[in-house]
Amino acid sequence: MRTYGWTRLAVATGLITLLGLPLVHAVWSALRAATDSAAWTALVHDPQTARALALSLWSGVCASVLSVALCAWILSRSFNQAVWSRLMQVLGPLLAVPHAAFAIGLVFLIAPSGWVLRALSPWATGLQTPPPWTTSQDPWALGLIAALVAKEVPFLLWAAAAHLQRSEVAQNYVRALQVARSMGYNPHQAWWYVVWPQLWPRLVWPMLAVLAYSMTVVDVALVSGPGSPPTLAVVAWSWLLDADATTNAQGAAAAWLLAALLIAIAALAWHISQWPRWRRRWSAGRRGRTMPVRVAAGGSVAALLLVGLYVLVLLALALGSVSGVWPFPALLPDNYTMGAWRSVWRSADTVGITLVLGMTSAVTALLWAITWLETAPPQWDAALRQLVYLPLLLPAVLWVVGVHATTLALGFDGRWSGLWLAHSMACTPYVLIALGPAYGGFDPRVRQIAASLGHGHLVFLWRLKWPMLRGAIAAALAVGFAVSVAQYLPTLFVGAGRFSTVTTEAVTLASGGQRSLTSAYAWLQWLLPVLAFGAAAWVGRPRRF
Repeated sequence: MRTYGWTRLAVATGLITLLGLPLVHAVWSALRAATDSAAWTALVHDPQTARALALSLWSGVCASVLSVALCAWILSRSFNQAVWSRLMQVLGPLLAVPHAAFAIGLVFLIAPSGWVLRALSPWATGLQTPPPWTTSQDPWALGLIAALVAKEVPFLLWAAAAHLQRSEVAQNYVRALQVARSMGYNPHQAWWYVVWPQLWPRLVWPMLAVLAYSMTVVDVALVSGPGSPPTLAVVAWSWLLDADATTNAQGAAAAWLLAALLIAIAALAWHISQWPRWRRRWSAGRRGRTMPVRVAAGGSVAALLLVGLYVLVLLALALGSVSGVWPFPALLPDNYTMGAWRSVWRSADTVGITLVLGMTSAVTALLWAITWLETAPPQWDAALRQLVYLPLLLPAVLWVVGVHATTLALGFDGRWSGLWLAHSMACTPYVLIALGPAYGGFDPRVRQIAASLGHGHLVFLWRLKWPMLRGAIAAALAVGFAVSVAQYLPTLFVGAGRFSTVTTEAVTLASGGQRSLTSAYAWLQWLLPVLAFGAAAWVGRPRRF
């Protein structure tokens, strides 16, 4: 083997050690937490467990099914239409809105004193005071389900777009649709019978990630989920924060119960999806029926409703951040104040920690991903990705238990280094996902041409490959930054409450009555990733000399 080949293998081995050891230790520590029989006994006999588990199951599965169904419905009515390209242009800003910030804005919209009811009162409802309705943190978790669905549909659309943006794939699907139309199927039937069965296997991992997140989310559940009792993830989180070691062990057992339930549901869904009999019966029963639909119109309406909801949420946050006295049912505040933003400015340390932590974690993840994609053999890459993607699939409360144990073992608990490690481990899978397709699709002939001109590998990377991939690299860096900004559990648990970020402040304030200050932090939580994505778009735009 050439010397350069051995160098590549040595670098790849070092990268595996740098990332793999903390990951393996975190997973192993999480596994050890499942061996405490006393904790399992206490969990089974705790009066909150059954109700909390049922709420997690109901909200997680319902939100996941609705998200997948709405994603498929939007795709069926927008793919290969003019609305598809317009929808792709706005997916980035939609994805940049953090889950917690969106949940806070949605609560401000649908609350009994929220903007929706203000717009309808008193002329439509006759209400002069906020009604005693439970529109958020309801006992049925409907508010939580609504927030999760609205956030996960853009993610699934983005995952589908990542596959459909490959020209040969899109062209094959278009030809398949044309063949189906020539056989007498209308556009709607052609999509469901021909394209969707080919597309949905490509979305299995994103779907599982949606299911894992929906069943185990904590920050969104704290903002818009039920409170008496909350979901099992929130219960487990409260137990993990307890000072008593026995209660901590019970929280870890609850996290493992969520993981076991998640694995069982994922396995069941996989077996159902592989069972062809019901699909053949359903297709036979539907074949030949005419379902006249206006594909473009349906896609336009769906896209407009999705984007409109996000616009309203962000407007609610922006208006709430500067609102003063705002009596019900007035649509707008009586006066405006910058008091909340002045408080944010006085807390410049919080913003500074968020920015520095986000950039250092994103840069660390990006450097690791680029070096790995440059040096790792394809077999190594395929094997390691199963481990790297674990933070996406494990319950958040279970993952943070393992990461906390790792930082304790390294002596990083409650320190900046521990927080940096936790955030970097969270960012790396997303950065690798964002950068992988661009690296995999890079034309190898460019390297051959550079070599024929006498340029070495480093010159090729610095002067050709990386400049040509600057858009993808900048976008991956922005993704890592956005992921770091949105981290809630690791910041509190690994940081031991010593470090405040805009996300921890926003979620903490959401449980209080300071609407303007909560809105300001939630708006900032969205604004920082948007600025990062905007900078990435500017860096990646074509240059003209």
